[in-house]
Amino acid sequence: MIERKFINENVKRMLIDEYFQKELVKAGYSHCEIRKTPVGTKITIYAERPGLVIGRRGAKIRELTEILKKEFNVEKPQIDVKPVENPDLDAQVVAERIARLLERGQHFRRVGHTAVRRVMAAGAKGVVVIISGKLTGERARTEKFMAGYMKHCGEPAEELVDKGRAIAMTKPGIIGVTVKIMRPDVLLPDEVIIKDEVEHVIEEGENGNTQSE
Repeated sequence: MIERKFINENVKRMLIDEYFQKELVKAGYSHCEIRKTPVGTKITIYAERPGLVIGRRGAKIRELTEILKKEFNVEKPQIDVKPVENPDLDAQVVAERIARLLERGQHFRRVGHTAVRRVMAAGAKGVVVIISGKLTGERARTEKFMAGYMKHCGEPAEELVDKGRAIAMTKPGIIGVTVKIMRPDVLLPDEVIIKDEVEHVIEEGENGNTQSE
């Protein structure tokens, strides 16, 4: 029974996250944190443009609160909105931005190279942008744009790499966008940090006292 409860809670979190991704596209939605408190359920939404999440006089937040109550059975939801500190280092925000540019008709190579340059200029250790679909012709293909250092397998690839996915609805068809970013604060298991230490030379004087230089 306990395992089933955990599974149901995780499924509910995933459905809420998917709903926010569709509903808050224009706000630059990144992710959300859901935490139960003694007075209800606190939901923190991270977005590039928090004003669009709040809405005029809080109308959007009230709408989201009612939907969480009725459709997702969230107990006493309390929504808090926070801005994304650096949108160029958030994989989901970058993926959504690329998808919207593709929908406007911009060329995928220009969009991909521009996104990679912006992410690296923000200080990332590495970035990979994958664009898949009918890019130029009838046959679907995949293009990758990479820069810096990236982990592709193992535990570091799962825990240290920020991943984002988005879909662009274009006239030729659906284009999938995947973005992977290694942020500047990520510490890899094989990294070695050398600290500068001040060496003190201890000399023993003739009278038995010690002196430091």
